[in-house]
Amino acid sequence: MEFQNLITTEEQFQELQAHAGSPSIRAANKVIDRLDAHCVNFISKSPFLSLATYGPDGCCDVSPRGDQPGFVTVLSEQYLFIPERKGNNRLDSAKNILKNPGVGLLFMIPGMGETLRINGKAMLTRDSKLLEQDSVKGNPPLFGVIVKAEECFIHCAKAFIRSGIWDPQTWLSKELLPSAAAIMAAHMNLPAMGEEQVAEGLKESYQTRLY
Repeated sequence: MEFQNLITTEEQFQELQAHAGSPSIRAANKVIDRLDAHCVNFISKSPFLSLATYGPDGCCDVSPRGDQPGFVTVLSEQYLFIPERKGNNRLDSAKNILKNPGVGLLFMIPGMGETLRINGKAMLTRDSKLLEQDSVKGNPPLFGVIVKAEECFIHCAKAFIRSGIWDPQTWLSKELLPSAAAIMAAHMNLPAMGEEQVAEGLKESYQTRLY
């Protein structure tokens, strides 16, 4: 497939920037290099974040992380700790961090349009003290991710306003939602692993293997 008017040079990007305009004084000055009291408060109320990593081949990955508000622990003005709950055992983010520590985090609070973005460097840990303090029902996480915050800033709510994501009136009925089981069955394309079997496996996983 051929695409037209691609932006591939620094000169083309500068032209794009000129058309877009300069960042406002708010956008230009909102980035800090530490987890201040406002960041700590936001993180304490957030039950969900997206973790972006990239592998040695340059391919990127974004993975969701979620639990009760406050599941991410702020260790200091520079460091935070994300427990690794049970998932699909692919460990895509961990493999990427092992090779390339650069990560991006996007914290969300339900009902709030603004998000908190944190960029920095990550490392993997099995520190027993950190893991034990994030135990749920007696089950500590297998490992965790420590992130050194290098850039912290609030992102505006425009995307959330445009999408109406927090407005229940915009939500599809359950009957119209895509079927995760059907998608997985089609993508796996395995004998004796149809939509019904996948749906049963997902249900069992959600009920018994959250922690």
